[in-house]
Amino acid sequence: MRIAPRKVGLREGRRTPAGGVTLLAGGVGAARLLRGLVRVVAVRDLTVVVNTGDDDEFYGLCVCPDIDTILYTLAGLAPLERGWGIDGDTFTVRAELDKVACRGWFALGDRDLATHIQRTSRLREGATLSEVTHELARARAVKVRVLPMSDQTVRTVIATDRGDLAFQEYLVKNRARPRVRAVRYRGARSAKPAPGVLEAIAESRVVILAPSNPFVSLGPILAVPGIRRALADARDRVVAVSPLIAGRAVKGPLASMLRSMGLKADVTAIAKLYRDIASTLVVSPGDAPSTAVRGIDIVEQDILLLDPRRAETLARRLVSPTTTRSKPS
Repeated sequence: MRIAPRKVGLREGRRTPAGGVTLLAGGVGAARLLRGLVRVVAVRDLTVVVNTGDDDEFYGLCVCPDIDTILYTLAGLAPLERGWGIDGDTFTVRAELDKVACRGWFALGDRDLATHIQRTSRLREGATLSEVTHELARARAVKVRVLPMSDQTVRTVIATDRGDLAFQEYLVKNRARPRVRAVRYRGARSAKPAPGVLEAIAESRVVILAPSNPFVSLGPILAVPGIRRALADARDRVVAVSPLIAGRAVKGPLASMLRSMGLKADVTAIAKLYRDIASTLVVSPGDAPSTAVRGIDIVEQDILLLDPRRAETLARRLVSPTTTRSKPS
């Protein structure tokens, strides 16, 4: 039996009552949801915990793609459709680097480079990634609290039929073509949650798992010791958004990753991945399985975030008390 959507507990045009909301974020899907959250949650009450497993070094610079996507989105700089980078950015420096160094495969825009140069400089001076992220947010007039998942280095490694690949090599250089055997998080065991991460999860009224790839966007966050446990302890307040619609990812290689790892590309697989840390999974209309998934409540709602208005509608639903209060099936 398909579970019908519940009514949203907030009227249109009202912000959420006082109480923190934490978003675990990675990639463009999280940024699109964030466009809606900032319309319904006061900035002082919103925390974003961001994946850093995608981080890498290019041209000697520390690049944090997911952190930058979140910061640029909150600053109103990210392009609406593409989602990453700075809207209207140029690539003159990259073209020159292709001539004098080697042909690059990772796009760094001219304005984008300022972020990477400043981050790298501050890290070399001894600042933590948390401190640098706060400084970059302040420089962009971003008032939402943005936290890296950890100040220690964690790198996502994709085990493929072509050998082990760093995440950016797999996704960008090889265009996600290699078959994925497994995903590992190098350095995660010795990492610690960044300051404020565990407190945000423990104290938030609602914790949201963004519609991000559970292996390469949220997986690195969950691999940091203490974070999965904190989510499990807060499980009744945790709601996840499916990254699949009708068995396909809106953006990214998730569907093919699931199949190549012997899993079905459907919301049942997603529900089983999250049911120990989330009480509710929000899926696209028509995607709820015909039989209940043990241990998690599945709710249907429009999750195709093509524009900020639709993101706002979903955000209102996610922060509604009725979404997280029911007991799972």
